[in-house]
Amino acid sequence: MVTHVSAETPGDERGALLNFIEEARGGLRRSVLGLSDEQASSKPSASELSLAGLIKHVAEVEQGWIAKAKGEPERVQRDESNWHECFTLVGDETVTSQLAYWKQVADETAEFIRAAPDLNATFALPDEPWYPKDEAVSLRWVALHLIREINRHAGHADIIRESLDGKSAWDLVAEESGQSWG
Repeated sequence: MVTHVSAETPGDERGALLNFIEEARGGLRRSVLGLSDEQASSKPSASELSLAGLIKHVAEVEQGWIAKAKGEPERVQRDESNWHECFTLVGDETVTSQLAYWKQVADETAEFIRAAPDLNATFALPDEPWYPKDEAVSLRWVALHLIREINRHAGHADIIRESLDGKSAWDLVAEESGQSWG
């Protein structure tokens, strides 16, 4: 769904980046409006993706990138044995609990980006096979990557939601706000 995103104040790069990240988050959060955990966990398309799984995955990814930038371990460690759990609710997890976790992660992201002395500051990527060797990325790169990552999955969420009940992001916003787009 197309929306206008402004910087918090003119020329405020951090505010603009954080607002674009938040706008992307909103696209994904809207996809679960009015759904039960069972509906949000269903996989109505040829893909193995579900709305609940996308929310969980994106929260973990966002937290992971900020942890890397801080030089801290990720809260959730994933490897071949548990990678599949990144895209599905397990145990007592719910959509509500994942949204609450993501809100916490979002607050931490904003606090970190706002407090960073310089968005040009870099950190080395981990020595893992999917990253280039001896590569470093900037905090600005992380913010841009989060925008891309979240928006990519918000697009997946649009298709999944429409496959579930035919509702588009416009329909969900109209229902939430009591407005009509037609």
